[in-house]
Amino acid sequence: MHLGGIYCYQVMRPCFAFSACYIAITLFRWGENMAKQIYVRRDTKAWIAQVWIAFVMSLLLCLFGVVNLPLEGIYQVFLATGFFFTLFSSFVLAKSIRDNQHEKIDTPMWRLQVWLGFGLSVSLTTWGIMTMKMELWQLAYMVASGLFLISSTFTLSKTIRDNFDADILERGGASLGEDE
Repeated sequence: MHLGGIYCYQVMRPCFAFSACYIAITLFRWGENMAKQIYVRRDTKAWIAQVWIAFVMSLLLCLFGVVNLPLEGIYQVFLATGFFFTLFSSFVLAKSIRDNQHEKIDTPMWRLQVWLGFGLSVSLTTWGIMTMKMELWQLAYMVASGLFLISSTFTLSKTIRDNFDADILERGGASLGEDE
């Protein structure tokens, strides 16, 4: 029985070699064609709508908390300023990360400034919220709405940049400054 198995393998070996060669050639040709084709992945309209709705909701929730908390005016101004600082530093950080995704195009000092700005904005806003005289549920509301703001900002930034990159790929890689 064992010899029969060896014999069977000896007879079938040319078939195995042919199959492996055929598969390798097919994959090579498929790879050549795939190198010439670019698949542009687009976000769905539903996803884009969800991202924008989440971003606007996070802004409104932060605004609602700032306006309706039983705080003196200066504390409300501090919270609003802290949330705006966090919002804008989140956008800058998201852009910086994406710009340097494949190669470091920004200087090390700029990257340091971006990360420090983001860390400082989150730290100071959190410190301000924690030191204000409010009930625990109000504190939790402000922290949760601030985290929602950061998260939705990163998601919105990524979605906008993905669509921008897809537009460039569909135009054949032309930059924005070139005429079509």
